[in-house]
Amino acid sequence: MIRSSRTASRLVARLACAVAVSAMAAALASPASAQSTIRDTEVEGIIREWTDPVFTAMGLEPSEIQVLLVNDADLNAFATGNRVIGINTGLILRTTSPNQLLGVLAHEAGHVKNRHVLREGAQGAAMQPMLMSMALGALAVIAGQPGAGAALLSSSQYFGTVNALRYLQGQEGEADIVAQRGLEAAGESGRGLVEFFENFRSQEVFSDARRYPYFRSHPLSGQRIEALRRPVEAASHYGQVDSPERMAQHALILAKVHAFMDPPNQTLRAYGSSDTSFPARYARAIAWYRDGQTQKALDTTDALIAEDVDDPYLWELKGQILFEEGRPQEAIAAHTESVRLKPDAPLLRINLAHALIETNDPANLDAAVDQLKRAVAREDDNTLAWRLLSQAYASQGKEGEARLASAEYYFAAGGEQEATQFALRARDMLPPGSNEWRRAMDIVLASGATMDDINDLDRRQERRRERPAVVPPAGA
Repeated sequence: MIRSSRTASRLVARLACAVAVSAMAAALASPASAQSTIRDTEVEGIIREWTDPVFTAMGLEPSEIQVLLVNDADLNAFATGNRVIGINTGLILRTTSPNQLLGVLAHEAGHVKNRHVLREGAQGAAMQPMLMSMALGALAVIAGQPGAGAALLSSSQYFGTVNALRYLQGQEGEADIVAQRGLEAAGESGRGLVEFFENFRSQEVFSDARRYPYFRSHPLSGQRIEALRRPVEAASHYGQVDSPERMAQHALILAKVHAFMDPPNQTLRAYGSSDTSFPARYARAIAWYRDGQTQKALDTTDALIAEDVDDPYLWELKGQILFEEGRPQEAIAAHTESVRLKPDAPLLRINLAHALIETNDPANLDAAVDQLKRAVAREDDNTLAWRLLSQAYASQGKEGEARLASAEYYFAAGGEQEATQFALRARDMLPPGSNEWRRAMDIVLASGATMDDINDLDRRQERRRERPAVVPPAGA
């Protein structure tokens, strides 16, 4: 299910040192908005299924590209030199076909392929402080700290200059052509990207204040569209159309985004009871769940499951409805089935572990710990998993392991100082030489400490332990 991640931990790790010009442009468009990344195993899986062959055809390693879903209604997307592609829910909802969405993602991958945000000539030594300020501003906004982001972004006078926009404009045609070639090599049509631009051709005549954020950072012109149209129409796969399966996937993505992001009443109007399609019924189940109409949501979800008992995401939805209704014991069975059907999905294992922990039954803690350890083995920067693991270990009385999990939590979230403090505490409680002890040491060393620093700390702690206690005089 779609979940918000305000720490945006992997983004923090990848963007903290980046001078991400296009990401800054995306963030500047609405610096005061409360942006956050969202997670949904089903939607992420569909997008990766579409994009990975295109990334490979471009010469990119798909496993090194992260696609972030940003919870924002503005039409926007961005790419950074650190191989992060972000796409707003608002842009997703304005695509009318899978090929359009794929085309936009391919375009952003074109920026990554060309390393546009790291190109020489755009960044003189005098510009570095301002560019870093903007990178941190973009990071703060997307990580869920819009106030800090707005302050940092507004402090950078450079961003509003014509030179910055010219720098961005010079890259768009290049990214278009790289996207077109990658789509063609992957057996996909580039028509969707041309269609997407055509749908917003009027943006070229608007002032910056009236343009969608995407077209402020990705300047659009008739000349640019025509320059892309020629190679797209000449390509051998131009006539390739979206399959019925892919159209159904696109409809499902739109339904889930609407259902989780829009007010429930709005979703129920958009997907009225006369619409008996799978996406519509799925959307209504989510809307009823969000509206507190639990029985309607469960009945609809159960009916969908009866039609496809092997859909892990329907079981996930049922588990989420029960869990958030305060029925974690009942949620366990549904989440267990979702994990059985999709064992390689960390988020599904985290859902199951959360339900197990919330039963407050000590007998369920070992199973919860096992699920969380499997989840972080695949996704070691998932802050929710580390927080829950710390909670489970603490409930078991395993203080060393609990503190190590807390250290991992802060390490993933970019809290270096807190991570080091918890790792040092964990190190003193864990068996020396154990795998957990070594991991605590890794976190401490990652903070910049040296072995000499650690040895000095050990000596000081040993001296404190050996120091005789001061006994007060008799009668004092």
